[in-house]
Amino acid sequence: LCPPGVLPLCCRPPAWDRAARPPPSPLQPPGLPLAPCRSFSNNKIQVELDESSGVAMMKFKSPPVNSLSLEFLTEFSISLEKLENNRACRGVIITSAIPKIFSSGLDITEMYGKSMEHYTEFWRAVQEMWLRLYGSSMVTVAAVNGSSPAGGCLIALSCDYRIMAENPKFSIGLNEAQLGIVAPFWFKDTFVNVVGHRIAERSLQLGSLHPAPEAHKLGLVDELVPEEKLMEKAAAVMAQWLALPDHARQLTKTMMRKAVLDRLVAHREDDIKNFITFVSKESIQKSLGKYMEMLKKRKS
Repeated sequence: LCPPGVLPLCCRPPAWDRAARPPPSPLQPPGLPLAPCRSFSNNKIQVELDESSGVAMMKFKSPPVNSLSLEFLTEFSISLEKLENNRACRGVIITSAIPKIFSSGLDITEMYGKSMEHYTEFWRAVQEMWLRLYGSSMVTVAAVNGSSPAGGCLIALSCDYRIMAENPKFSIGLNEAQLGIVAPFWFKDTFVNVVGHRIAERSLQLGSLHPAPEAHKLGLVDELVPEEKLMEKAAAVMAQWLALPDHARQLTKTMMRKAVLDRLVAHREDDIKNFITFVSKESIQKSLGKYMEMLKKRKS
């Protein structure tokens, strides 16, 4: 049984017996509709699944900046669960429906002036999102079509492949240190597994946001493409990955990621307690309050 407040998603469904299907054509024009296409849309996330190719498109649509609120995180995990449970789905492309922003990261309002119970529910939802995405048996491709700080960067890092729009105004990174926040160990582990220890150590300590060209140079993203070709490239990459036998790729992915996933699962309750203790500190609440005031002034 799941603890109180946990989404009934904690056990990722096995999908090693997914039927092999033909990969999607890289020549398929970007922007789907795909036929036959099954779609479902929540308040924050839109999903379209092309059952003939086995590829789903997940678009974030939570203006203004796709911040990771409790509602957003819940919808994300449920959407991913639906796709995992659909044997027709073999891969998902994750992108944003909002121009210039992939995701701004965790919603600060969820961490300011709330109850201990709320902090527990929120952080458990953050954990669940990462456990589901990082441990997904599907091929996951991030089509990063805008800036992606903090939690937005974590979503991209958790995918199998990252393609970013070739725009130096777009940046990506785990910049928590700039807000006086320490990135949790599983954020760090995910980052290290992508870029290596030294780059991750320096970037995390400085809270760096890397412009797209620099992110590509560091290996934080795998490819840069012109923005208008981003979805076409994502479809081509997905086709390449789906051309392999599912079972071999899935078992290899599990072998590579299991230790990192198991570490959070084993220390999940301690991680929640650490988050609550940290975010409840008067100094952190003051820092978050000042940051929220700054955002309000920018808006006005």
